[in-house]
Amino acid sequence: MAAKPTPMMEQYFTLKREAEGALLFYRMGDFFELFFDDAVVAAGILDIALTSRGEHDGKPVPMCGVPVHSAESYLARLIRAGQRVAIAEQVETPEEAKQRAKREGTPSSKTLVARDIVRFVTAGTLTEEALLDPRRANVLVALAPLRDSVGIAVCDISTGRMELEECAPDAIGAVLARSGASEVVVPEDWDTPPHEAIGRPRADFRSEDGEARLKSLHGLATLDGLGAFTRPMLAAAAGLIAYLDYAGRGKMPLLLPPVAVSGSERLAMDAATRASLEVLEAQGGGRAGSLLASVDRCSTGAGARQLAEDLAAPLARRDAIEARQSAVAHFHRDPLLRADVRALLRGCPDLSRALGRIAAGRGSPRDLGQIRDGLGEAVRLVTLLNSGKDIPALLGQAIWQLGGHGALTDHLARALVPTPPTERNQGGFIAPGYDAALDSLRETSGNARKAIAALEAKYREETETSSLKIKHNKVLGYFIEVPARHADRLMAADSGFTHRQTMAGAVRFNSLGLHEEATRIAEAGAHAVAAEEAHFEELVSELLERREAIAATASALARIDVSAALAERAAEGDWCRPEMVEESCFAVTGGRHPVVEAALAKQGERFVANDCTLEQTDRLWLIGGPNMGGKSTFLRQNALILLLAQTGSFVPASSARIGIADRLFSRVGASDNLARGRSTFMVEMVETAAILSQASEHSFIILDEVGRGTSTYDGMALAWAVVEAVHENLRCRCLFATHYHELARLAESCDALSLHHVRAKEWKGELVLLHELARGAADRSYGLAVARLAGLPPMVLKRAKTIIDRLEKGRAETGGLAAGLGDLPLFAATSTQVQEPGDALREGLLELDVDALSPREALEILYRLKQECLASTS
Repeated sequence: MAAKPTPMMEQYFTLKREAEGALLFYRMGDFFELFFDDAVVAAGILDIALTSRGEHDGKPVPMCGVPVHSAESYLARLIRAGQRVAIAEQVETPEEAKQRAKREGTPSSKTLVARDIVRFVTAGTLTEEALLDPRRANVLVALAPLRDSVGIAVCDISTGRMELEECAPDAIGAVLARSGASEVVVPEDWDTPPHEAIGRPRADFRSEDGEARLKSLHGLATLDGLGAFTRPMLAAAAGLIAYLDYAGRGKMPLLLPPVAVSGSERLAMDAATRASLEVLEAQGGGRAGSLLASVDRCSTGAGARQLAEDLAAPLARRDAIEARQSAVAHFHRDPLLRADVRALLRGCPDLSRALGRIAAGRGSPRDLGQIRDGLGEAVRLVTLLNSGKDIPALLGQAIWQLGGHGALTDHLARALVPTPPTERNQGGFIAPGYDAALDSLRETSGNARKAIAALEAKYREETETSSLKIKHNKVLGYFIEVPARHADRLMAADSGFTHRQTMAGAVRFNSLGLHEEATRIAEAGAHAVAAEEAHFEELVSELLERREAIAATASALARIDVSAALAERAAEGDWCRPEMVEESCFAVTGGRHPVVEAALAKQGERFVANDCTLEQTDRLWLIGGPNMGGKSTFLRQNALILLLAQTGSFVPASSARIGIADRLFSRVGASDNLARGRSTFMVEMVETAAILSQASEHSFIILDEVGRGTSTYDGMALAWAVVEAVHENLRCRCLFATHYHELARLAESCDALSLHHVRAKEWKGELVLLHELARGAADRSYGLAVARLAGLPPMVLKRAKTIIDRLEKGRAETGGLAAGLGDLPLFAATSTQVQEPGDALREGLLELDVDALSPREALEILYRLKQECLASTS
């Protein structure tokens, strides 16, 4: 029969059940302890010692622990490893536990200090400064599927920002990629939830509850003044608020009034496009090498977060884009103003995150000081910005949001010391002169300490013991200590000293006079700390009453920072302000890739700029040329120029005239997705299929080497058909890079398609890549020259040359791989035609260049023909 668990283990098991799968941090004195499997998991992640404590079911109980005072660093590592943590704190003192035991008639020896889970620490609910990247938003998303649409609630509780949106089910991936969610919450009964989402009860996602909670949070009778929120949006809001309530154990963090977001107001990009263009992260992971890293010149963490949000969700409305551009231009043409603003911003604290910590009940005196200093800097910034001329509307609105905090700033300045401490339980953060009663308590405490020093001098003289000292520690409080050799003088019955403790080489005593002074100090100190705590709560209450105005100021500071930073980047890189138009065009002169150009500059090399002009009569460019010649770079740089332009930034070019796109698609390079059972070619086809099904005539597409992952015939046929589909059906702007020279025949039948190539030359047997774009089809791919640069053995290169000569001879005799395709009707015209199976097989055989086939290709064709025959006879 198993032994009954100890009272402590019973308490632990109860709390562990409440933790619902999260690691349980169980507070024991100055440590958070973990037991059983939690200890094994945490010890492995944190690289700390795994020990044991007692037994359960006859086996040692695994245990590990972390100090309470440094728990945040350990929590950060656990959260990064994908764990959730439940914090179980002691919610009563040992003295309170004894009193409770007395009331309940329980022996005090068997009474545990009560503990409760006070908070769940999860990736999307962090507010602590030590757990967050200052330059990256921490986003929590809730999704609520409702009939044929999905409601989306997005928030960053460290700043309070909240957005509500609705989308089609197949657009969820794009929305999550845009938001960069740290954590996603969904109803637990959803059949097809996003990968790694956290399931919560379906009852949490009722739209009527979402509406009621939002009204309650913001003290409103109706939500009409905030925007038009659909039922799916409100259902998502309900799920998000319920999860925050659960994670905070009833303590709601900062949530600002939600903003309704329309997908049509933003440039749509799917996850594949974001990854391909490396907008916020490089392909290998991390910020270095991304567009964000190349562009970010922000002076503050809040500005960097705003810039990342802008790049992740570029605008699709001309007036909004031009408003941002005008703010950038204001700082671009006034370098002195820009320098002064950026210098001022560098000293500005992170207002929004300090406010977020205070609203979540995790604030400190230091956070109050940061808000005081941030609001003070905002006032200085208003004066500085108003010194300029012709202030654009966006900056004018920001200036208006910066003001109105004079009374609050003055109050905080009077109440707080210049540099408030991080901890508040020791006091010391309320300024002298703010509270006369507090000053009196401090004076009493200070005089008592002087009295202690005088008492020490008196006792030394009376006992003739110059080594006598009055000391203090947390256990004994104040005590008198003398070396053991002098202890007899104080041991005498009439000495007035009381023995307390004998140490190795020293003896400790108490006295009536010392006890009186110690009591005075303790009482005055306790009353002073209590008074400061009361003032802290008063100041917090005053701040929270103005939380929306403070948040608006924080937002304005971030927008000003982004505008000045983009102006700095434009001046640094000689970027231009693009002209934004409604028509579908793209005319860029001297365009460059911002990331590649910066990397080359570090190596002392120059980036070769290229022009790109897409318009209705020339909207599809077919680009050939050698590998490493710069085709992919050219494709990406133009996609990034469009993205930057619609972000509201200047662009890396001499001039630019850009028609606003509704969607941006990039399929440049692919890799296996083994976790989802997809080969490189399958990934390529999935991404291409998404483009062909979602793009419109207002979209911008870059496609690179479509069809290269399969056999030559299949690949070329797919590439041919995709080009036709883009040209005839989508009719949008597109850059299409390929090595299939045969596709050049499409220029004969596609009137809006033009041929281009990246230039290269062979000089004395060496390949010279010019990285320049020229009109016309590429004459060859220079594959052997590139292979030689890569270091292929000479014997392999020689053999390859022999094979190429043989293939080219066959091509010349048969009319080439694309023989007979010149008269083929366009894709749109043939899409409804049906051929007889025999005719299709006959045409396929007649098109074959038998002499050019390898044995493997011949077998593949033979198998395919057999399958087609079987299919036609079944």
